[in-house]
Amino acid sequence: MKKFVRSVEHITRILRIELIRFKFSYLPVRARDNLNIILMGLPGAGKGTQAEKINKTYHIPHISTGDMFRLAIKEGTALGKKAKEYMDNGALVPDDVTVGIVEERLRMEDCKNGFLLDGFPRTIPQAEALNTLLENMGKKIDHVIHVHVPENILIERLSGRRICPTCGRTYHIEFNPPIEDGVCDVDQTTLIQRDDDTAETVQNRISVNMKQMQPLLDFYEQEGVLITINGNKQISEVFDEIQHHLNV
Repeated sequence: MKKFVRSVEHITRILRIELIRFKFSYLPVRARDNLNIILMGLPGAGKGTQAEKINKTYHIPHISTGDMFRLAIKEGTALGKKAKEYMDNGALVPDDVTVGIVEERLRMEDCKNGFLLDGFPRTIPQAEALNTLLENMGKKIDHVIHVHVPENILIERLSGRRICPTCGRTYHIEFNPPIEDGVCDVDQTTLIQRDDDTAETVQNRISVNMKQMQPLLDFYEQEGVLITINGNKQISEVFDEIQHHLNV
C-alpha cells in the first residue's frame, strides 16, 4: 500500500511539472526593453506585413518616413513647415530637416521602449546622423532586419497583380486568382495590369531600390546589427525567424 501511495505521489509530481512546462511553452516570449529596429527590404518582400506583426507582438510603434512627415506637417512644427515648403515646391527635403523630424518623432512617449523605423535611413549620411542622434538620446540601433527575397520571385509577385478597373478589386494570377481567368469575380469586368506592374517596370524599380539599399546593408553589417531573414517562405515562418533573433 505504501509503495502504491509513493508511486501515485511520484506520478502526481511528474504531472505537475509537465503541466507547468506546458503552460510556459505557450506564453509569449518577451523581448528585452528598448528594442530599436530598422526594417529593410525591396518592394514585394512582405516588409509591411512583417512590420504589422512586429508592432502587435512587441508593442513598439511602426514609424514610416511618410507618417513622420505627415505628423510634423499636421502638428505645424517648425520642421514640419520647412518640410512642407520643400515638398510644395517639388524639391527633396534636406537631410537636416528630415533628421530633425525623425528626432521629434523618436522623442515621443510611445517610443520610450523602442521603435520600428521603415523607410529611414535611405543614405549613409542619414544612417550616420541617426547614430549620432540616438547616441545623444542614450540609445542605439539594436537590429536592422533585412527581409530578403530573390529578385525573380519579387518580379513574379509584383508583376502578377491584376486590377478590376470598375470596382478596384485586386487579384494575383498565382496567389489570389479570380474564379474565371482574367475576369473580376464581382462585376465580370476584364482585369487589367497597371503600367507600373509590368515585368520590365518592376525589374527597373527593384534595381533602383537595390542600388540604394546595398550601401546601407553593408554599413549595418559592419556595425554588427544586420540580420538577414529569408522572406521567401510563408508569412508565419518569416515572422518566426524574426522572433528568434529578437528574443535572443
